Amino acid sequence: MQNTARISFILLFIFIFLGCDNLPWAKSKKDPISTRPPAKEQVVAKVGDFYITADDLDREIENFNALVASQGLEENKIETKTQKLTYLREDVVRKYMLYKDALRRGLDKNRDIIKALEEAKISLLVAELLRKELEKIDVSSQEIEEFYNQNKDILKEPEQRRILEVVTDSEDEAKQVYIEILKGTNFSDLARQFSKAPTANKGGDVGLIANELDPKKRIRFDKFYEVAFSPTLESGGTSNIFKGQDGYYIIKVESIKKTEAKPLNELYDNIKSYLLFVKQQKAVADLADKLSGETKVEIFQNNIK
Repeated sequence: MQNTARISFILLFIFIFLGCDNLPWAKSKKDPISTRPPAKEQVVAKVGDFYITADDLDREIENFNALVASQGLEENKIETKTQKLTYLREDVVRKYMLYKDALRRGLDKNRDIIKALEEAKISLLVAELLRKELEKIDVSSQEIEEFYNQNKDILKEPEQRRILEVVTDSEDEAKQVYIEILKGTNFSDLARQFSKAPTANKGGDVGLIANELDPKKRIRFDKFYEVAFSPTLESGGTSNIFKGQDGYYIIKVESIKKTEAKPLNELYDNIKSYLLFVKQQKAVADLADKLSGETKVEIFQNNIK
């Protein structure tokens, strides 16, 4: 439970700053401590006058499991009865004892604590308001299909071309190679004989490359892509001589792999998630616009240092 104990301190702060209003004994502002077992609820522990119910423990464990999952520590999830009992004894009960002592010391009257709790309450209520607003939003199958049909070109994977290259030190050498190409000499044989590029022993085969639009992701210099993916250079075509970073190039488009958009059933969930996100963003913006027309807002920018 070493990792459990470490993370329990994180949960402790969440408990202090976020959880007080939701605790089972926080029934009224006058009497925050329950001295009687909660009606119709299974009690799993009692810490002083505090009753911990099975539902309380389940929520604690659910939050803990979500936290460790987000940290990539799936192996630390609490799942068995033995693990639950250990967590109850070593973490939850300890937390309630610390909370009880904090109340005894009057820390709940600290102005900073009160302000932090109020800010947390605002955040929680806003989150709950948005949750209720957004849960009403859905995306229909028709909307997904229409989006797919209207955006097939965008949804296509980029075209790929299999490129062969010959790279020479001088333009004169490149011209000699080019003359041989025009005579019908096999391009790969010429690459093996004349090219100084690392691809020479593979007959100049660069492999399949896509027309990567982001220069940072390109494996070759920009001019190479400009020539290789020129609309005038078709499958089986050979380029003119052009100068590159380390010599003079001639390239051949060995083949072109054109791609179509994936079928709708493969993209359905992704499109739905995207459209749902767009709708939710619009709903939040519309709600904010509506409220801004109903609420007086003043900004005192001179007070901002």
